[in-house]
Amino acid sequence: MRTARATNSFKQKLINMSPTRFFLFVFVFLSAKAFAQAAEQAPPPVTIEAERIEGDQQEIFEASGQVELREGEQAIFADHLKFFQISRDLQADGNVRVEKRGDVLRGPKLNLNLDTQTGEMPQPEFRLVEETTDDQTGKQTERKARGAAATLLFEGKNLYRLKDTQYTTCPAGNDDWFLRVSDLAVDRNEQIGVAKNARIVFKQVPIMYTPWMDFALGGQRKSGLLAPIFGSTASGGTEIAAPFYWNIAANRDATLTPRLMSKRGVMLGNEFRYLEKSFNGVAHLDMLPDDRIANRGRYGMSLLHDQRFGEGWSGGLNLNRVSDDAYFRDLANGVTLTTQTNLLRQGTLSYGGHTAHGSWSFNTLVQRFQTLQDPLAPITPPYYRTPQLTLSANRQQLAGADLNFSGGWVDFSHPTLINGKRLTLYPSISYPLQNSFAHFTPKLGLHHTRYDLAVNPIANPATPAARIRNVPIFSLDSGVVFERDLRLRGERFIQTLEPRAYYVRAPFRDQSTLPNFDSAEIDFNFAQMFAENRFSGEDRINDADQVTIALTSRLLDPDNGSERLRVAGGQRLHFRDRRVTLGTPPVTGAKSDFLLALGGQIAPKITADAGWQYNQNLSRTEKFNTAIRYQAELGKVINLGYRYTNSVLRQVDASAQWPLSGRWHGVARINYSLNDRKILEGLGGLEYNAACWSARFVFQRYATATQEAATAIFVQLELSGLTQIGSNPLDTLKRSVPGYQRSGGR
Repeated sequence: MRTARATNSFKQKLINMSPTRFFLFVFVFLSAKAFAQAAEQAPPPVTIEAERIEGDQQEIFEASGQVELREGEQAIFADHLKFFQISRDLQADGNVRVEKRGDVLRGPKLNLNLDTQTGEMPQPEFRLVEETTDDQTGKQTERKARGAAATLLFEGKNLYRLKDTQYTTCPAGNDDWFLRVSDLAVDRNEQIGVAKNARIVFKQVPIMYTPWMDFALGGQRKSGLLAPIFGSTASGGTEIAAPFYWNIAANRDATLTPRLMSKRGVMLGNEFRYLEKSFNGVAHLDMLPDDRIANRGRYGMSLLHDQRFGEGWSGGLNLNRVSDDAYFRDLANGVTLTTQTNLLRQGTLSYGGHTAHGSWSFNTLVQRFQTLQDPLAPITPPYYRTPQLTLSANRQQLAGADLNFSGGWVDFSHPTLINGKRLTLYPSISYPLQNSFAHFTPKLGLHHTRYDLAVNPIANPATPAARIRNVPIFSLDSGVVFERDLRLRGERFIQTLEPRAYYVRAPFRDQSTLPNFDSAEIDFNFAQMFAENRFSGEDRINDADQVTIALTSRLLDPDNGSERLRVAGGQRLHFRDRRVTLGTPPVTGAKSDFLLALGGQIAPKITADAGWQYNQNLSRTEKFNTAIRYQAELGKVINLGYRYTNSVLRQVDASAQWPLSGRWHGVARINYSLNDRKILEGLGGLEYNAACWSARFVFQRYATATQEAATAIFVQLELSGLTQIGSNPLDTLKRSVPGYQRSGGR
């Protein structure tokens, strides 16, 4: 109310004011406003320092001898400079140097208007500083580029045009490669460069020409043609791809990639990415209208979408489809894709909630697959889930107890196998007792399962009584952690000794007449040793009267608690035979296989991971695997591995990245099957890393089917800060050579 009265009083005074005073008031008010606006828009002050300064203070300054002119972020140095006060023009000559935000321009002369930032510098040399993001670490780094031109035109604030220019990121005195452009426009406001008649010269040999190109100066996203990709595969022949990147918006982009294969034809690849506040995803569509070898059109498509609806609700889509079983074997250029057999088609809808003492979640899922068959090794497609509903909840610290519930309902369908619906309910209660060095947790639960096979199109021998299964499960988990200080080879450690015992009791229930939709026996390992059920899925619940005893010892860094070395051993003791199986006779024997594991840093620069599974009943090794890595430094790594499974496989794996001579590095990998006496994957290559470029030559051959193999050749030239020419082997090298580090060409 006081504000309103003050405003009304001010209006009344204006009304009562005489005309002369009123116009005087308006004049003063508008003058003050115009003065304030002019002050805000006024150019920054100009300061000049020199050994000698002459001229009219109101019109012209002429300075000589180590002249330095500063205006805002811009500094100009010269032997001689003339500055016109009114027009704000300047003329400089003699060792002229312009510095602004790290950029440096040098030339014999300079004409420049400080207001319009227009002018000219003949025969300039320049050095530009660009902020880039490392694609491996994500860290911001500075990249310096340099060059020279016939003429530099200043065309506005942070706008430059260079005529007949030469550009490179190589250090001074090194012109291994450069970009030669007849007309180059640089927009530092938008961080964009536009080049006309551009040639890339490598080792004095022109290797690429384009009449027009635009590019981002700092590595940010920019629409335009990307570097072409060259390569060769045994199935496709010589290949060349010319990707075009379309920066649609800040949160959407697309990449269109025509791919010419000499043996098969032209394939068009499309990738679309989007990112919104509540959803994101990526879509692919690859089309080969006429495959000259297969004599048909072929395609592959995928969609990965995540959605957040809010208030705990979320969903997603994972859809994949290809035109035929041999699509990836014929057209993919990586071992990861060629080994795919079941392409997922899945949609999910989920809800999750939390309270101070518990949480719950609900999930619904529809899941199908496209199974890609190898004619010489056909597989049975998995069941479809149309749909699957799951619910889980827990309530902690209710009178000291934890309550848990998990359940689900699934409609399983299959074109050739038994169909049916399954309901599972598993409530349980546990009472954890623990302190800083020990824990003791008894748990009791009831696993209830019901099947409805009435809609099964195949005759079902199950009786109604066999469709319901109730299995009570009791477990008792206990463990202790002992610690002591230890000094080893002059280093301080904390050594732990962690004995653990886990008991499970579940009665036998005849499950031989129940269908098996998703159960399989889990490989015996340290994680499975401490599980209630030795089967995955819900169709088989084991009968158990057993105790697992294990002992683990660790060496911990006392400063940060990180694990340096771990040794563990364990075994399961059975007090009765296991009668629940998947079509095999009951499992006898009082002792399970003995497990031993070792992992961590066993010596400076050497890490190891090994596991051994020994059958004491038959006195034989069931499984053994080991992997040893020697990493002397970045770019120096050797990996050795061996995998053995009794009567199934014996494989040797070796890979390395190592300097050979000078700037040459070698990379290699071999994965050899001793049983089949053949190479499953072989890779060899050379890398040359110079100061501002690198080259890679990689040959790879890998099995794609039972009696089929693919061959790929990667040749890549990477010019630091400009482009990559050829096919990119980096993803292949990182996957095939653990510990591989890209070097050079950044």
